[in-house]
Amino acid sequence: MMMTRARRSVSALALLLAAGLPQTVLAAQPKESTPVLDYEPADSLEGNFLSAYIAGASRDTAAAATFYREAVKADPRNAELVERAFISLLADGALPDAFRTAEKLIARDPTNGLANLSLGVRQIKAGQWAAARQNFSRSGRGAATDLTATLLTAWSYAGAGDSKKALETVNKLRGERYYNTFRDYHAGLIASVTGDNAEAERRLKAAYDADHNTLRIVDAYARMEASLGRTDLAIQAYSDFDQLSPRHPLVRDALEKLKEGKPLTRLIGTAQEGAAEVLYGLGSAGSTQGDELPAVIYLRLALYLAPDHALARLTLADTLDRMKQPERANEAYAQIPANSPLKLNADIQVGLNLEQMGKGDEALAHLDAAMKAHPDDIDVITALGNVQRARKKYEEAAATYTRAIDLIGDRPQSNYWTTYYFRGTAYERAKQWPKAEADLKKALSLVPANQPAAKAQVMNYLGYSWVDQNINIDEAFKLLQQAADASPRDGMIVDSLGWAYYRLGRWDDAVRELEKAVELKPGDPTINDHLGDGYWRAGRRLEGKFQWQHAKDLNPEPDDLTQINAKLKDGLPDIEKPTATAETVPAPVAAPHNPDNPELPKGAPQPHEAPGSADKAKKSGG
Repeated sequence: MMMTRARRSVSALALLLAAGLPQTVLAAQPKESTPVLDYEPADSLEGNFLSAYIAGASRDTAAAATFYREAVKADPRNAELVERAFISLLADGALPDAFRTAEKLIARDPTNGLANLSLGVRQIKAGQWAAARQNFSRSGRGAATDLTATLLTAWSYAGAGDSKKALETVNKLRGERYYNTFRDYHAGLIASVTGDNAEAERRLKAAYDADHNTLRIVDAYARMEASLGRTDLAIQAYSDFDQLSPRHPLVRDALEKLKEGKPLTRLIGTAQEGAAEVLYGLGSAGSTQGDELPAVIYLRLALYLAPDHALARLTLADTLDRMKQPERANEAYAQIPANSPLKLNADIQVGLNLEQMGKGDEALAHLDAAMKAHPDDIDVITALGNVQRARKKYEEAAATYTRAIDLIGDRPQSNYWTTYYFRGTAYERAKQWPKAEADLKKALSLVPANQPAAKAQVMNYLGYSWVDQNINIDEAFKLLQQAADASPRDGMIVDSLGWAYYRLGRWDDAVRELEKAVELKPGDPTINDHLGDGYWRAGRRLEGKFQWQHAKDLNPEPDDLTQINAKLKDGLPDIEKPTATAETVPAPVAAPHNPDNPELPKGAPQPHEAPGSADKAKKSGG
């Protein structure tokens, strides 16, 4: 049982870390309008529409765009079909086709909000500032729409050289609590672009004082201070951010340049780039709140205006990954310029995605080449170890992690606690438990206090390993209770707690927790197998066999399958009820469970947070 759980526990931690550690990959700039050749159009309107609908439901933007193109050719007067095609073309980055489709939509419905927004963006790129404002004024109503239209209109005034009107427009923003920060941020950028350095300094300082956890605000403020000759303030701002979100490549690059006396350019240099910054902020906010399709559309438009906007590329790539389009994401990562601070991190993500795509040998070769090119980079070495571990090359992975740990030197070890954790899991899988236990304890001692969900995963791995080996039951039980308290909706952790009860012979308590675990994480063979064992020991043998059969049908690991088949044939042997001092520990009160309203992960941006929160340094959560 432990081998299956071990691997899955590491996967759960990786998802948590995605929110808290630096996101350091880029995405592709919008491509030209070229039909995707990987999809064969259907022979009928109905076939193309159905294919497009299914592709859209699967969030495959390339396929949806291809099939909607063909469907519109067959029925160009169908307004709903044209609008669906327009949205899919935007999301796929086929912007010339999307703009032509937007013109058709506007001809039929001059108030179509997204079509007006898109055409306004095209006019900004062409320098047609007044025409852009007309489109933005017709882009609809609503909080997000008003925010977008107001800021883009302000930037259009800036592009036309009317700085006074631009700032007056920005200052009209009123509403949610984050509007003040967002207003000051863009007012400062506009003042900088239009040459009003005093106003730029005042407004960017106000934005920074209100929020120094968002990279984009920190970067704009620090670059402004550096341009004014206050290098010490710029270094301090970057260093403070580095304490919150260590090792971000853009921050490291800026700090290195400042310490070497090299100049930093200001964040935004033109009104067109400023408009792109608005769209990036909206896309970034949407990507953190699960609104992937709108986020992709905003980010595509941002990159249309500013192809070199690094964080827009980063967020688009991350969103494509979460939409389960790793191949498209890798195409994007491959376009990162060799001189970008984010290039190596893009290469790392390519390797990790190759592994996710089932191309393990390519992944290993890719990351091995990256490591040889950057032999002292801990991140690329750790990534190679992760793929080796995923390919079940556990001893090789442990050796690779050791190479990374040897490079830590006098750097803060807490920044690299994951490397100890991953090496511990590799040792455990390689059946070198003493080394594994030492690394897991080390990782547990290093996890920052502001990452409780990640700490719960480490406690779960260590506690479950003890329980599964039937050792240190008392200490394991305490760890698993703490982990379950920190992450009450993590099915794997709840399963571990149930398994601890099982080892203690507290069958009813075990069944209660294991039933909850199955509800939280249905379809996991290990949890269903555990519940079958719990039912059997609690005297519910028919239900136990049902769960074992269900576990068997869920494609368990080969070793686990052998044990499940034996239990289906003969059941569990009779045993005396185990006893341990932890048996006197009272059962915890079951955590509230409402499957219709799952709570957000700790540290996840809330719906009311400001656009741009995807690059916010996390103070809590994984």
